[in-house]
Formats: sequence, structure tokens, C-alpha cells
Amino acid sequence: MPVWIQTAVLLSLSNIFMTFAWYGHLKTMNSKPWVIAALVSWGIALFEYLIMVPANRIGYSELSVGQLKIMQEVITLAVFVPFSVLFMQQPLRLDYLWAGLCLLGAVYFIFRA
Repeated sequence: MPVWIQTAVLLSLSNIFMTFAWYGHLKTMNSKPWVIAALVSWGIALFEYLIMVPANRIGYSELSVGQLKIMQEVITLAVFVPFSVLFMQQPLRLDYLWAGLCLLGAVYFIFRA
């Protein structure tokens, strides 16, 4: 399997954990003290790091650090939009499309030869 695919798959998995760690507590723990939410989020974030660190190490064998960062940002938006709409029950906004188009520009510039 190509390095960029391995990296993208692992970064996608880590991003799911990251998104729940950063934002999931807003829906599921809003009545709990913030310190409890922080501790739970840190526990979830541990799994994110256990996947993200190997993903970046694998990716860095063929990709630049800039390419890894832009890949991560595209994946972040691709994970965040469904999370926001499906889990957080936020409206799907056209702004996500515009943000995605801006990221496509970033992909072009960072990956062009």
C-alpha cells in the first residue's frame, strides 16, 4: 500500500479520536465540571496520539512536513463536517464548502512538483 494512503488512513482514524476529544464533551458532558471533561478528553486524546505519531512517521518517509500538515487539515475538515452535522446536530453550512475549496488550493500549492 502506498505511503500516502497508509498515512491518510491512520491520520483519519486519529482525527476521529481528536474530534471527539476536542468537541464531544460539549454535547455529552456539558453538565459535568470542566475538569472532568478535560480528563476524559485527555484520555481520548491518548488514543489519537497513539495513531497520529506512527502516521506522521510513516508519512514523513516520503512526504514533507508541510505536505503532512496540509493532509491533516484536509482530513480534519472531512471528519469534522460529518461530526458536526451528525453528532453535534449542527446545520450543514455552505461555509464548509468554501473552506474545503480553500484547502484544495493549499493542497495544490503544497503538493505541486
